Amino acid sequence: MRPILPALAAALAFGAADAARGDSTAPTLEIVTFRLIDGVDKAAFLDAAKSTAPFLDETGAVLSRALTVDSDGLWTDVVHWTSLGAAEAAATELMTRPEAAAFLAAIDPASITLRHAAILWQME
Repeated sequence: MRPILPALAAALAFGAADAARGDSTAPTLEIVTFRLIDGVDKAAFLDAAKSTAPFLDETGAVLSRALTVDSDGLWTDVVHWTSLGAAEAAATELMTRPEAAAFLAAIDPASITLRHAAILWQME
């Protein structure tokens, strides 16, 4: 596996520090942008991303998730969490889950940006 863990851990720490200025119990959006490692098949990556869904469902803290890719190959993973604390706990555990290995290994660690933002208003 590529060195995703240190890069992602650093991104998570930055995101948590950024969000710490707000309410850690407020509903939170996690916005992660990244690029895939050269040669990774898009369909295989989507399958790998989907393999993380059962774990995320088990947390009981994910309200929704969307994974997008633009025409330039920039991916965005947006997760609506019940709280920042839940997002951080899940991220820590996800790093150790075997079902997440293929998903994490496909991401170029140098391209990751992550931020958390408290949701102040939402339209249903």
